[in-house]
Amino acid sequence: MALLLGFLLLLLELCGNTLSVGSRSSTKGTEVLEFELPAENYETKDSYKAGPIGGLFQIVHVFLRVVQPNDFPEDILRKILQKKFDFSTDYEKDMLFLLFDLQIIYYEIGVIICAVLGLLFVILMPLVGFCFGLCRCCNKCGGEMHQRQKKNGPFLRKCFAVSLLVISLFISLGIIYGFAANHHLRTQIEKTRKLADSNFKDLRTLLNGAPAQISYILNQYTTTKEKAFSDLDNVKSLLGGGIHEQLRPKVIPALDDIKAMAEAIKETKEALLNVNNTLKELKKSSAQLNTSLSDVKRDLEQSLNDPMCSVPPAAATCDNIRTSLSQLDDNTDMGQLPSLDKPIEKINDILQTNLSSLVQQGYKSFNDIPEMVQNQTTDIISDVKSTLNSIGSDIENIGEQIPIQEQLSNFMGYINDTETYIHRNLPMLEEYDSYRWLGGLVVCCLLTLIVIFYYLGLLCGTCGYDRNATPTRRGCVSNTGGIFLMVGAGVSFLFCWVLMTIVVLTFVVGANVEKLLCEPYQNRKLFQVLDTPYLLNENWKHYLSGMVFNKPDINLTFEQVYSDCKENKGIYSTLKLENSYNISEHLNIQEHAGNISNDFQNMKVNIDNIVLLDEAGRKNLMDFGLSGIDTINYNVYLAEMSKAPTKVNLVSFADDLEVKANRLPHGNLKQSLKNNAQTIRTIHHGQVVPLEQSMVRLNNLCSTYQSIKELQQKSSGLEMKVTNTISSLDSAQDFLTTRISSVIVEESQKYGNTIVGYFERYLQWVKISITEKIAACKPVATALDSAVDVFLCGYITDPMNLFWFGIGKATIFLLPALIFAVKLAKYYRRMDSEDVYDE
Repeated sequence: MALLLGFLLLLLELCGNTLSVGSRSSTKGTEVLEFELPAENYETKDSYKAGPIGGLFQIVHVFLRVVQPNDFPEDILRKILQKKFDFSTDYEKDMLFLLFDLQIIYYEIGVIICAVLGLLFVILMPLVGFCFGLCRCCNKCGGEMHQRQKKNGPFLRKCFAVSLLVISLFISLGIIYGFAANHHLRTQIEKTRKLADSNFKDLRTLLNGAPAQISYILNQYTTTKEKAFSDLDNVKSLLGGGIHEQLRPKVIPALDDIKAMAEAIKETKEALLNVNNTLKELKKSSAQLNTSLSDVKRDLEQSLNDPMCSVPPAAATCDNIRTSLSQLDDNTDMGQLPSLDKPIEKINDILQTNLSSLVQQGYKSFNDIPEMVQNQTTDIISDVKSTLNSIGSDIENIGEQIPIQEQLSNFMGYINDTETYIHRNLPMLEEYDSYRWLGGLVVCCLLTLIVIFYYLGLLCGTCGYDRNATPTRRGCVSNTGGIFLMVGAGVSFLFCWVLMTIVVLTFVVGANVEKLLCEPYQNRKLFQVLDTPYLLNENWKHYLSGMVFNKPDINLTFEQVYSDCKENKGIYSTLKLENSYNISEHLNIQEHAGNISNDFQNMKVNIDNIVLLDEAGRKNLMDFGLSGIDTINYNVYLAEMSKAPTKVNLVSFADDLEVKANRLPHGNLKQSLKNNAQTIRTIHHGQVVPLEQSMVRLNNLCSTYQSIKELQQKSSGLEMKVTNTISSLDSAQDFLTTRISSVIVEESQKYGNTIVGYFERYLQWVKISITEKIAACKPVATALDSAVDVFLCGYITDPMNLFWFGIGKATIFLLPALIFAVKLAKYYRRMDSEDVYDE
């Protein structure tokens, strides 16, 4: 324990020296990436389980709690350590010793009583055996080879036999405990070398891992700086893109509306031109058709003036034809449709200004914001990079400024010396243990021999007993059984005091080690005693802090250090090294981050010259709104276009005319009517059919106008739509003018905070790693547990206690066993004489 405590103190000194040197330089940077210290793998298990034999150990612990129920004597131990057995006067010495004696006796009363009883057993058993032997030699105490006949003799014989058998079983159980404990102790001692090697290996891993962990932490600054440099190089997309995205929801919709309006102007012009050209063609074709039909109608009227039409029955046919001539009139009136030349002229005037080009300039001006930001922040980015490089140079120098290798080499030498000492003395321990094992084996075998005599006596006596045989005529087997029982009793008298001596010695040592060291170590009351103020040094309130920092007022306790190490906390927080080197002051996050923040505060980005649409573009939009296109009555055109060119199907009319002409007698009238019918067919194929096709095409074009009309209706007219578009443009331009400065400031702060955040997180990680993770001291607590809880208590004390518990149990039961053996032997041995009764 002292060895490990010294190791702990040396490690404190090491870390204190390391951190005190580190105070000359500050570590900067934590990175945006999630870093984890390389995990250390330790061989030694942090818990010990005895296995199946652990249940027997628990039985012994229960027995010890019954024998020694008093609490751990903290006050007694404190007074002894505080006075150091140095008393100023004889009177004070006598009184203090008397007080200590009373307190110790009170605490040890259970152990003392058991030890006294054992000593009485040791003293009295040889005397009783000697007296018993003399008594039997004088034919007393059952030494006379004569057995008196009793009525309850068979019953007594059976009771003695059963009692001896039960007692022998209890003795056998104790012997088994002794064999198990003796073997377990030997096997555990053989594991001591492996336990020591694994602990030393873990301690070396701890020491070698500490500088590697520090180097790892410092090297992570490079990753953090590379990430920051990447973001600085991408200032165009990160900062400029951020500003652009903040303005986009307000600006882009306005530009999109203007772009859509420019496309609408072009589409309107194309549609108007197509409709106007088709309308002109239709008017021309309609006039030609009207002329042709008028000529045919006039020729028919002249033909119907023929005298033959006055003579029945031709007169009726002529009247019928004359009545149908009204169907040859034109069915449309294209001339009444207004011309679209004026609206087209207005649209042409509007298109003199290239609105689409102006909109693209607005897009370009807005999309150039990231580029402008990049151009204006070149110097600031360079300054920030210089600052980060200077921080990196300081961090790189930290590893060189910490003389950790020299300190570790000294401490590693101490570990090597300790390991050499243990390995040099382990063979001696193993040799002594072999002697102890041999002695324990002899003790167990001696008890085994005694109990075998009893078993053989019971076996031979029971099997060879003949109830019909008289005491003087008992068989050889029965007599041998009685002799075995007497031999067992004799051997018990000869060696039981030796066995009890061994039991008393191991009991006193093992019980006190368990109660005064193992239990208080496990419940940490032993640490609480050591942590008593002014105990180990009358001038120091806290001994451990006085040793580490020479500041005994710091509340640093053995219990707290042990508990923190059990939880695998770092040496820094475990030993409260902030009292020697305050990492929070040297890794002041705000101070280091402020150096970078100051550079970003000097960042000035000027984006005031963005014009979404100039005055020419605005005037162009307003002219389009006042062009009057939305006032055109497209329904009139659609209604006229939907009419057929003629009132009647000319082919049908011609066929009907020819049928009627065939009813007339041969002559000029009949031939003239047939010629006119053929002329009407010619007019239909040559003029009506092309005119109908043109009108269908015009109807298809009018669907575009219908779409425009619907769009105008949804936006409450073209003029209102243009007004809204201009209003949206003014709002976006005003937003750029009034809010762009605040947006730039906001995004610049976000961008700067992102860069600074990398290093704030890095510094925070460095702080947490140093204070909580670097040199995690669990191997120290494990080594202490291995020395005390595992080796001393688990490997030695528990098996030793189980040994005296089993051997003592068997030895105590030898007393009733030999009594019953002597009593029972009388019923098995062949007597020299017997009672004779005359009938």
